[in-house]
Amino acid sequence: MGKRILVTGGAGFLGAHLCERLIKEGNDVICLDNLFTGNKDNIRHLLGNQYFEFIRHDIVQSIILEVDQIYNLACPASPIHYQYNPIKTTKTSVLGAMNMLGLAKRVHARILQASTSEVYGDPEVHPQPESYRGCVNPIGIRSCYDEGKRVAETLFFDYHRMHGVEIKVMRIFNTYGPKMHPSDGRVVSNFIVQALRGDDITIYGDGSQTRSFCYVDDLIEGMVRLMNSRAEFTGPVNIGNPSEFTIKQLAELVIKLTGSSSKLVYRPLPSDDPLQRKPVIDLAKKELDWEPTVPLEEGLLKTIEYFKTIQ
Repeated sequence: MGKRILVTGGAGFLGAHLCERLIKEGNDVICLDNLFTGNKDNIRHLLGNQYFEFIRHDIVQSIILEVDQIYNLACPASPIHYQYNPIKTTKTSVLGAMNMLGLAKRVHARILQASTSEVYGDPEVHPQPESYRGCVNPIGIRSCYDEGKRVAETLFFDYHRMHGVEIKVMRIFNTYGPKMHPSDGRVVSNFIVQALRGDDITIYGDGSQTRSFCYVDDLIEGMVRLMNSRAEFTGPVNIGNPSEFTIKQLAELVIKLTGSSSKLVYRPLPSDDPLQRKPVIDLAKKELDWEPTVPLEEGLLKTIEYFKTIQ
């Protein structure tokens, strides 16, 4: 018997992949999205499915639904989008979390928060375990997202302690794949779009800063496993790929895989941009029997093929 599952931000990059996965598993899925950064094209193929329902709604406003599980993914997640209206970004993280936790409490639903590696800020500990409390600037241009997600985690654990709400908190590290927004400003989509156009590839800083890139299918697998893990395991848990690459290595690999003639150009590093990102995933291995399986080159080839179809 399938569950009735709410996915907020369900028309976004991760949300659309999650909706597909949950429907394939025989669940009824309600996709909630205000389409600020989500895109109806991501879910258009699902709109005629009897097990899928789309509601255009902003989770800053409360909503009453009957569901068994809630995946709270709603929030702009790329710097270009979350800095466009930083007050709105904070409200989405904080008021949105309160509204979804209130709904979970009312209907006794289990709820998962899509948190982020950005709660670690520009880390002084490398790689980052869940026990690390982070180094975050509370008044910088990225704070609306970083601190919004940190407060959301606080709310999740307070609702769990005070009201017994069944929570799951996952900290998502850099994820890429088909359905990424071509102009979201993230490094993978930026590099692929520039390479396919033959434009110069823009590297901010000297390219020595590192990131860990997780293919979307691996990420969604970890998310579903976390939601359905034992009730006592709340997280937070890192979900990401521990293979670490410099930004310059990524750019060179994208040029190679696209066969592009693009050249590398360097620009100043933006304020508070973290220099290192790499998850410790021991907890995910132990509790969820999860680790990523898709190598970067394989995942990039699939992502490049997708971007070729939308150019």
